[in-house]
Amino acid sequence: MAYKLVIISGAQTGVERAALDWTVKHDLPRGGRHPAGLTEAPDPLHKLREVETENVLEVIEANIRDADGTVVFTQAAKATGTAQKAVSTSKKHKKPVLHVHRGILGVSEKIVAFLDKYYVRRLHLTGSPEADEPGLGVWVTSELEKAKGILDRRPD
Repeated sequence: MAYKLVIISGAQTGVERAALDWTVKHDLPRGGRHPAGLTEAPDPLHKLREVETENVLEVIEANIRDADGTVVFTQAAKATGTAQKAVSTSKKHKKPVLHVHRGILGVSEKIVAFLDKYYVRRLHLTGSPEADEPGLGVWVTSELEKAKGILDRRPD
């Protein structure tokens, strides 16, 4: 991918793990933080740093601060739980945020437009956990593939 982008994410199942697995598949730069004491440790290939807190919301906030912008994925039109917290925390820190859900057409195009509009080079990806919205990770991977395809077709 000619477009220089670093993906920042955490270790929640669903959006975050799907995003990190996708970066491993494409050998893209990645990183982020995850809370201490996870029952299911993240893959070392994800290149995450463990922080001393077990509070997922504190970790999401740290990842938001480290990024230029955040994309929040949900199945439902209204973000709830940690996904909603990511939206509100991004706004609190005056960081660009894009919330996308299954009811929106052209999600990958919206992601690319978001990257361009805010000149995002360190992108935080988060959203609802898989337990709350089963199948979300598969959809996220599909949309990231489409966005990568758009970016790959651009001239250097």
